[in-house]
Amino acid sequence: MIIFQKNKHTLSVDDFNFRCCVGKKGKSKKKKEGDKKTPIGYFSIENLYYRSDRIKKPFTDLKCIKIKKNMGWCDDPYNSKNYNKLISVNKNTKCEKLFRKDHIYDLIIPIKYNYQKPIKFKGSCIFIHLTNNYKPTAGCIALKKKDFLILLKLINKKTKIKII
Repeated sequence: MIIFQKNKHTLSVDDFNFRCCVGKKGKSKKKKEGDKKTPIGYFSIENLYYRSDRIKKPFTDLKCIKIKKNMGWCDDPYNSKNYNKLISVNKNTKCEKLFRKDHIYDLIIPIKYNYQKPIKFKGSCIFIHLTNNYKPTAGCIALKKKDFLILLKLINKKTKIKII
């Protein structure tokens, strides 16, 4: 199964085309930390993280992990040990907090970009997450909740995403 992110407004899986949004500055083969671009390439996906206080566990073949208040994703390129990894939030580590007041991270799937052996400043925290208004992201791919829930029924842990 492959998810295709073809243009800045369409995410496709099988016969389904979902409206989406991508990075504010478009897409790039040379992604850098903080450049507001979505990385171009062919990537695996991670688990589903969800806010169980807001959403019941969705139907999916992905492993589901409840987002806790202390969860974050390290976006500090100077933190070699934790860069682009799930961490426990603390005041000494720069990270993207997953437990947010807004609802964009009520459902997230990390894209395994710069993931296995992260290279400093190449980019981190690239997620498929929710949007209310299709405003461009900081580099992620965002969908409306109803479309995200359909996507979850179509994919599994072997699914790849191709961003072109």
